[in-house]
Amino acid sequence: MKAAVIGIGSNSVRMLAADIQGDVGHRLGRFRAATRLFAGLDEHRMLSEEAMERTCSAVMTQAGQARKLGAEELSIFATSATRDAANGAAFADMIRERTGCELQICSGDEEAELSFLGATDGGDCGVIDIGGGSTEVIAGEGSRMQGSFSCQMGAVRLFRLIDIHSRADIPTAIDAARGVLRDRLALYPDFPHPSRWWGTGGTFTALAALARDVPWEERANMHGTMLSRARVRTEAEFLSELSVQERLRLPSLQPGRADIVVHGICILLACMEELEIERLTVSEYGNLDGFLRKRYRLARFSSL
Repeated sequence: MKAAVIGIGSNSVRMLAADIQGDVGHRLGRFRAATRLFAGLDEHRMLSEEAMERTCSAVMTQAGQARKLGAEELSIFATSATRDAANGAAFADMIRERTGCELQICSGDEEAELSFLGATDGGDCGVIDIGGGSTEVIAGEGSRMQGSFSCQMGAVRLFRLIDIHSRADIPTAIDAARGVLRDRLALYPDFPHPSRWWGTGGTFTALAALARDVPWEERANMHGTMLSRARVRTEAEFLSELSVQERLRLPSLQPGRADIVVHGICILLACMEELEIERLTVSEYGNLDGFLRKRYRLARFSSL
């Protein structure tokens, strides 16, 4: 059976289609569109009509792509921006009317579980998932989570709070993110500290492309890239000294991430410092893969 899932994030809409054979999934295709749903969230926690229409249009396009790949079942879920929105239910109605699919709005804990299931290859490890509106931190073993929490701090959210014009602004951004992380960690005094960590999300694939000096479109080359804390800080300092226009000329950097990439990296540095992580591994896979694993009880994907 062929199935697909569309994830509506704060920064982008993504789709994954797979051929399900028993307890193994074979990935058929991935698609992504930058929509910046979170940017349409105002001070009253209302999503703008423009942001909802833009995002809904991307969902409809990707639903069509899923059908072309032969998907017999289509699921759609949303994360931080939609669950934060006071009019999230109205947005869910729009998605249902346009696609015929119910929109599942994930809680922070549910989002964390999906990221963990998708990003890891098993074993005792931790996962950091940096999104546009939130960051999830998870520790577990195999398919079993031992601890998780979600922080109200993502790359787009931090971008709206703090300007970064040079490396001199980096400590301020890190401190802001670290303060949010520290407050959340205080609620989990027994949170596990595994020795191995994975990172999933656009911040990590951007860092992997920069570290390997390959074009950002070559996503298959990102999985498994090891990043040290020192290398992450070096990239943050390098990028912070460039204007957005200068960043857009870097083949390794996805254009839709040029303005927020340093903010995402600052969140990563905050996590690495607070959790005492010296290095981690980039995962090309994430909550879409985790959603299909959970829904169809997959033991693994063939290409992981």
